[in-house]
Amino acid sequence: MVSVAFKKNLKEKYGIAFHNEKLLDAAFTHSSYANEHPGTTDYEKLEFLGDAVLELAVSDYLYRHFPKLNEGELTRLRSNIVRTEGFSEFAKECGFQKEVNLGKGEEKAGARQRKTLLEDVFEAFNGALFLDQGMPAVQHFLHLTVYPLIAEGDFNASRDYKTELQEKLQVNGAIDIEYNVISQDESVPTFTVQLSVAGKKLTTGTGRNKKAAEQEAAAKALKKK
Repeated sequence: MVSVAFKKNLKEKYGIAFHNEKLLDAAFTHSSYANEHPGTTDYEKLEFLGDAVLELAVSDYLYRHFPKLNEGELTRLRSNIVRTEGFSEFAKECGFQKEVNLGKGEEKAGARQRKTLLEDVFEAFNGALFLDQGMPAVQHFLHLTVYPLIAEGDFNASRDYKTELQEKLQVNGAIDIEYNVISQDESVPTFTVQLSVAGKKLTTGTGRNKKAAEQEAAAKALKKK
């Protein structure tokens, strides 16, 4: 079952306190653990619900905040957001990885590190939160975790500034392009990256993760060119 420390962190960091803690426990229980502990509920049905809840929540956010995008662009952006790599990273950032209840065999096999498992847990958690407190609570949680990265363009597939810059700079041949983290505040979190081209410092970028900071630095460089 989830730890007291984890429940305390949910309350302090995200303002979440479950009314029905059985839902919370179930959201972090893998089927392998449930098979070894009769009477325990696994997260599979919550995952099913959470998948639909997240798709609706993200769709609502995109519809309201990106009015200039057409249907196809919104669909591609949503697809980037809900992919396995995205939700698995959010699960790690929220401390979900340590709380998953696994059977002995799955634990030994390294299941705790699997991106697909972490994605499932993230979906199950949001399904449990939806059942416990409704869509407003889910939206509040996503506003603190997922939506800031969407606003920063971290999932925007329509433009990749790093690739654009690389293609522009290397049109006449290879050139050294480096992105180095010069400061990092994990409590916020905030990363600042220095972009250097051919050994010359060009721009800096900031973001909630290294990838977002690199994209901002590249975007600034493109404006200079």
